Amino acid sequence: MTVWRLKVLVVAGALVVGTAGTAGAEPATGVAYPAGATATRVNGWAFDTCTAPTVAQMAAWRASSPYQAVGIYIGGGNRSCAQPQLTASWVSTVTRQGWRLIPIYLGWQATCTHRTNALKMSSSTATAATQARGSAADAVTRARALGLIGGSAIYGDMEHYDLGNATCRAAVLSYLSAWTKELHRHGYLSAVYAHQDSGARHLAEVYNSSAYARPDALWIARWDMKTALTGWPLIDNSYWATGQRAKQYWGDHNETWGGVTLNIDADRFDAPVASVGFNYTTSTTLSARSGPTTSHPVVATYAAGATVRVACQTYGTKVGTTTVWNKLTSGAYVTDYYVSTPSNTTYSPPVPGCSLPYQTTTSLSRRSGPGTSYGVVGTLPSGSLAWVTCQRPGSTVGTTNLWNRLTDGSYVTNYYVATAGSAAIRRC
Repeated sequence: MTVWRLKVLVVAGALVVGTAGTAGAEPATGVAYPAGATATRVNGWAFDTCTAPTVAQMAAWRASSPYQAVGIYIGGGNRSCAQPQLTASWVSTVTRQGWRLIPIYLGWQATCTHRTNALKMSSSTATAATQARGSAADAVTRARALGLIGGSAIYGDMEHYDLGNATCRAAVLSYLSAWTKELHRHGYLSAVYAHQDSGARHLAEVYNSSAYARPDALWIARWDMKTALTGWPLIDNSYWATGQRAKQYWGDHNETWGGVTLNIDADRFDAPVASVGFNYTTSTTLSARSGPTTSHPVVATYAAGATVRVACQTYGTKVGTTTVWNKLTSGAYVTDYYVSTPSNTTYSPPVPGCSLPYQTTTSLSRRSGPGTSYGVVGTLPSGSLAWVTCQRPGSTVGTTNLWNRLTDGSYVTNYYVATAGSAAIRRC
């Protein structure tokens, strides 16, 4: 194994006056999330291994190891390992165990790649972009077949290549830009795995360039045994700054947990990963609504004992003893009180909280409320992900009075967020 090889690692509500954010072009392209989408973020330890382990191996490691997430090779013409375990059933089982999944697609490689026997992209920037669109579309098809829903991040694996080859660099950047835009068009987050000294460096060089779409997250390979997600050489700390970074810091070694030995690469993550639906049953006849309140219109009805597929959880009007509502993969909402999640009074891991990330188009103040009169509680550097839970009206900035409530409870104006008028964002 070598340092450059990566392995399996409805809206309804009050009418709001004003337009959505200004962004939609490069570098901060918007994501066309479907109604049932949600994003999932991992902040902790992950590992990747060439072939997805068995369910039993995953259970043993979940019970005894520090790892929270595992990389999985979902496809690509350069995927070299067989994946006998990697099915929708496997995904459902291991995510119920509590694992988060990191989808990796090993598609076309640079013309000047250091990877041997690789399928290489064209040196033409236009053709490379076309190849990337094909790869992204195939990655989405494969992700959906495994049960990875809209809002999932898919990591395009760009192995190490010759840093000084200008023609090769141009083709890679064209490819990764097209990869990002095509994934966004399908409602998935774009992420890239790259070597620190080639792909990652070149992406950082064009971070603010209007010539390229910027990926939402960056995962670097640097096997120096250092786990920090800041202080990376040649990559400014303000780039990919809010839940957008991962590092593969230790490669090709054996670890044993729960009596099971696997050969892995080790990773530190604070970045988006895959989202899935979790199946639960209803305890009574239950109305599904267009938003997480009893005042929202009913859009479907489930019989007692029916299975509902939960994408994420959020808060709404209180029913019984809980204010938790489940957002289904259909985009509708049901109160958690009548659903067999582990808890009906608070959030139920492994179900994530509902959020949809969008890139900011400039450095942006986070405020304690939806308006410029509220105090500043922090900032988001340009290109950061604003992890949006809902929108509400506030003071007008530019051409909009929409403000985005983030997962930490702070607010940012929508004018500088690349939501592109997304109908997937609910009203607060």
